[in-house]
Amino acid sequence: MIRHFLIAAFSVLLPAAAFAEDTKMHVTFDLGHTTLFATLDDTPAARDFAAMLPLTLTLSDYHGIEKVADLGKRLDSTGMPASYTPQAGDITQYAPWKNLALFLKPFQNSNGLVRLGQFDGDFSALHQPGEIEVTISAAD
Repeated sequence: MIRHFLIAAFSVLLPAAAFAEDTKMHVTFDLGHTTLFATLDDTPAARDFAAMLPLTLTLSDYHGIEKVADLGKRLDSTGMPASYTPQAGDITQYAPWKNLALFLKPFQNSNGLVRLGQFDGDFSALHQPGEIEVTISAAD
């Protein structure tokens, strides 16, 4: 009897785990000469951002720590922490200014910063000075 219960429980749990893995959204950042790959988190803010894609933005430097661009709206941060400590390679929104913020270096915990996801591997193409035009698209 216990064996049948365990088999039934695992048969219910396994498809849910597989489905959760499939809900990850993969995106590309096309810089013209380079394409960067990233994975968005499964959060309301990341889903709200993904719904805006494809999106072409002009990124500018912000204190040598991040590249930023105006998204024109605050993303849905329902259930998200009030602050976040970004790491190099994090994709975030600074909600008070409605900015997309791509972190080149780690930074301090910041109120209003909402994590959206992270780059998969090398993102050094963003380390160039000045403005960069980027097109962000769904990769799936």
